[in-house]
Amino acid sequence: MKISYDKLWKLLIDKKINKTQLIKMADISTNSMAKLGKNETVQVEILVKICNALNCNIEDIMEIIRNKDLWKAILLELIAKVGGNDEKI
Repeated sequence: MKISYDKLWKLLIDKKINKTQLIKMADISTNSMAKLGKNETVQVEILVKICNALNCNIEDIMEIIRNKDLWKAILLELIAKVGGNDEKI
């Protein structure tokens, strides 16, 4: 299982907010932001602060990628790199 904060980065782009601004808005540490940038786990309190600052829900900023979905994504990426046909996956 893997955590992805890709939704957070897309939301920041949509709202035209950079990471430094979010740190200040949500009152979180630069260490927490670094963990988010590496898709590492952070305390739920950090996620709640971010959601409050952005007026959103947790599912708007993160997702859990299960192993099956992760392997499928890796395979699709590899197929795309070699120019293969991915219709059967």
